[in-house]
Amino acid sequence: MDRNPSPPPPSRDQDEEVVAGGDCIGSTVYSKHWLFGVLSGLIQIVSPENTKSSSDDEEQQMELDEEMENEICRVWDMSMDEDVALFLQEFNAPDIFLGVLAKSKCPRLREICVGILGNMACFQEICVSISSDKNLGQVLLHCLYDSDPPTLLETSRLLLTCISQTEVANVWVERIREHPAIYDSICFIMSSSTNVDLLVKVGEVVDKLFDLDEKLMLEWIGNGAVQPLDQPQEESEEQQVFRIVPCVLEAAKQVRSENLEGLDAYMHILQLLTTVDDGIQAIVQCSDTGKDTWNLLFDLVCHEFCQPDDPPIILQEQKTVLASIFSVLSAIYASQSEQEYLKIENVDLPLIDSLIRVLQNVEQCQKKPENSAESNAEETKKSDLTQDDFHLKILKDISCEFLSNIFQVLTKDIVAKGLKEGQLNKQKCCCAFHNLLPFYSPVVEDFLKILHEVDKTLARNLEESFPSLKVQT
Repeated sequence: MDRNPSPPPPSRDQDEEVVAGGDCIGSTVYSKHWLFGVLSGLIQIVSPENTKSSSDDEEQQMELDEEMENEICRVWDMSMDEDVALFLQEFNAPDIFLGVLAKSKCPRLREICVGILGNMACFQEICVSISSDKNLGQVLLHCLYDSDPPTLLETSRLLLTCISQTEVANVWVERIREHPAIYDSICFIMSSSTNVDLLVKVGEVVDKLFDLDEKLMLEWIGNGAVQPLDQPQEESEEQQVFRIVPCVLEAAKQVRSENLEGLDAYMHILQLLTTVDDGIQAIVQCSDTGKDTWNLLFDLVCHEFCQPDDPPIILQEQKTVLASIFSVLSAIYASQSEQEYLKIENVDLPLIDSLIRVLQNVEQCQKKPENSAESNAEETKKSDLTQDDFHLKILKDISCEFLSNIFQVLTKDIVAKGLKEGQLNKQKCCCAFHNLLPFYSPVVEDFLKILHEVDKTLARNLEESFPSLKVQT
């Protein structure tokens, strides 16, 4: 994130003076006295005599003195150090930041204070302390209604840090459930923001919340925006209501070409939605929403990810997002087969081509090195390999299930077209059979019967490669 550069570090003379005076914080060379001064300045900013200003002074309150900004930015940088973070906690700095957030109208100052709290929350002890402060928790959640994107970004970062800590995650989930307007604010950000950094962080927050609490997810699936008090009652209901799926899709479109991790988060949100009936209905019950979801995901797997000229190793970067996408496409495919956009002559062959290519690349990624030196080197990364294998297995399982569902509805004409256009050939059929057997044997056998009618030579070649599938003709 862009922000003002930090002031230069103290000179050697200053360092020696600090150390000689016993003024340093922990094992750092940061000065306690200097930090007290900065925090005292913050207290002065939000003191009653400074906050009771006339309307003529409101514009001045929106600005931050350059010297103060430089100093508080330095505290922001320093707060990444655990000794400094603990010292800030001991000095009750969170209470000072609470006062700033509750009273200050300066967006830059609010952003920095939330950012410092976000750094401090990275340390478990401090995270628990911040999370247990009910007043601070309420004020921080209120920051999600802010109109300033940098403040929203830092608030989202802090919230993600807290809900990622198992000790306090439930505290924040309950607080969010108690504030239904947070749903509206998050949906508004997802549907209208063009700030990729903010969209990525908000997506990660929603993904984590849904993963933590299915009840909250169900509430948000059925939720709509509260009617604004100043909006006429006769306005169309469609203009009043945020729906979670269109908002997620809009955010995904914004981040798709700029941030793979962000896209991964939004695809996983959709996948989590498909784990409950209400979530699937939220995607498919409106034909426009279902079509928009399908078109975006179909375009990603058929024209963007794991393309023919990509090296197989690229699958390591794309495995989690592809697993989510195929999972959602499979759920839509199974529930909405009568929709125009799902007609098999339009979608089956491109999907078969993409799914088989993914399975071919999975096989390449799972091959173990034969060279002993390489094997020894790989042993040192056993935990990473295990994690990679785990995600590749998930992708493989989802791909196989989806491919089997498509194979079940293939017709003679579609198979003939696939052979003619190259989506089906001996190599690709062998890959499909190898991955589908033995769990989907009936599906493969039925496909082979159709293949006998279209290309007997290919069918017999496949039977030779897979003797257990020999079809009686």
